[in-house]
Amino acid sequence: MSFQIDCPNCGTRGVWEFHYGGAAGKSRPPLSADAAEWTDYIYNKENLRGVQTEWWTHRSACKLWFLVERNTATNEVLSSRRYSVPPRQEEPAG
Repeated sequence: MSFQIDCPNCGTRGVWEFHYGGAAGKSRPPLSADAAEWTDYIYNKENLRGVQTEWWTHRSACKLWFLVERNTATNEVLSSRRYSVPPRQEEPAG
């Protein structure tokens, strides 16, 4: 099924211009993790049905990585936005 994604830089384009980068929010294992943990992180995907927040990149144009909220059952794109790094929490002075 074909659908369109709204790139924050370039506007709405066909999905064939983009590359799926995986579900957002999945935590990367520490560098000290064993091979089983890394294998699970890289190859095992949940593939849930319904609304998901996902990483996408505009591979055919601006190369921007951004977040898309998409219903995986219907491929309806609900929103797209640039990723912004949350503000860093300062440690209290002791």
